[in-house]
Amino acid sequence: MFNLFNTSLQLNGFPLKKAITAFAKIQAITSADYENYSTELKKQIVDFHLQNNNTYKELVGENGYVSWEQLPIMTKKDFQKPLAQRLSNGYTLKNVYVNKTSGSSGDPFIFAKDKYCHALTWANIINRFGWFNINFNTSLQARFYGIPLGAAGYYKERFKDFLSSRYRFPIFDLSDSELEKIALQFNQKKFDYINGYTSSIVLFAQFLKQKNKVLKISCPSLKCCVVTSEMLFDDDKKLLEEAFGVPVINEYGASELDLIAFQNPSGEWQINSETLYVEIVDEKNNVLPYGKEGRIVITSLYNKAHPFIRYDIGDTGILDEKSTPKKPILKKLIGRTNDVALLPSGKKAPGLTFYYVTKSIIKDDGNVKEFVIKQTKIDTFEIEYVSQEELTFNQIEDIKSAITTYLEKGLLVTFIRKEKLDRSKSGKLKQFVSLLK
Repeated sequence: MFNLFNTSLQLNGFPLKKAITAFAKIQAITSADYENYSTELKKQIVDFHLQNNNTYKELVGENGYVSWEQLPIMTKKDFQKPLAQRLSNGYTLKNVYVNKTSGSSGDPFIFAKDKYCHALTWANIINRFGWFNINFNTSLQARFYGIPLGAAGYYKERFKDFLSSRYRFPIFDLSDSELEKIALQFNQKKFDYINGYTSSIVLFAQFLKQKNKVLKISCPSLKCCVVTSEMLFDDDKKLLEEAFGVPVINEYGASELDLIAFQNPSGEWQINSETLYVEIVDEKNNVLPYGKEGRIVITSLYNKAHPFIRYDIGDTGILDEKSTPKKPILKKLIGRTNDVALLPSGKKAPGLTFYYVTKSIIKDDGNVKEFVIKQTKIDTFEIEYVSQEELTFNQIEDIKSAITTYLEKGLLVTFIRKEKLDRSKSGKLKQFVSLLK
């Protein structure tokens, strides 16, 4: 059997075979030796970036560090400069994997991974989905994600879908008529699993529930549903399981890091300790013991192209008391929710739609630092942003045009430049907030 997905990664310069072999060796390390493994990897990645990355050297300071706990906590604000200036020695824009964060935290930025690190990310994802008998080369995915509507971006994503055995349902319009079309596709295609944004998949499940339909009956090949990017609440999980008739798996990840946690077959939210090191810290950056709630801070143990060391991802959570260095368990995740935008025409669009709308202001010059979008009326939106320079007339018109393209015509959009944006008590900044009753 020709493994199209694996082969495409290899041909694009990502050493997947090497990464899969290395990942298996990491997993074979005993529990007794695992703390030594992570301690050594932490030391190696810090030493590498102190020797090869000017941005990280400036952050740590001339005196260096004595202990792990003395290393600074990093945030996206430490990277408000062009990507080329943030790369480690030996890495250029031509020999790394480059991508943008979704901006769902309100702090969008462009990042890089070296190609081996990115291959390890895929080795991890392949391993976790394999727990539920999902094979990226052969299993057909029903994908509830956005898609760029410009020709180049659109066809690039469609080609990636082809290589990855995915059938994509764009989530910009989730009206009942569109959800009915999606339901019909499950009658016609042998989907193995559903994957996508939580809010979009919940809207689909609500539609099926209203129609008294169970998806597994119309699509017997369906094995599971994996939700990501937004918080999955217990009542929504119950709804999904009833409407779909298959196990619902909770995924927690960050594009700049890796897959962070994935619900295992025992129902535990198992953290990726193979390529990441996860800590929970308090407001004074002190490391908290298992069972205590605090900010989630993550170290990427293998990314040499770009430092993510003690990186505050912007979420709050709790590590389970039964966690071990080899098998940490995420007991609770606070945050990462997105509202749904309700539009005058009756359309519903998940808040992450605005990632595609705001791509036009996520530029590599670091001008826009933060942004949040508020729906104040059924037809009115405010975009609050922090920037070095005010958005130009042309930039504003581009954003308005994108909103028309991705949502609908006739919406009123105002732009408010601010010194700083209001945050939640946890420090989280939601990209989209609906103020509708």
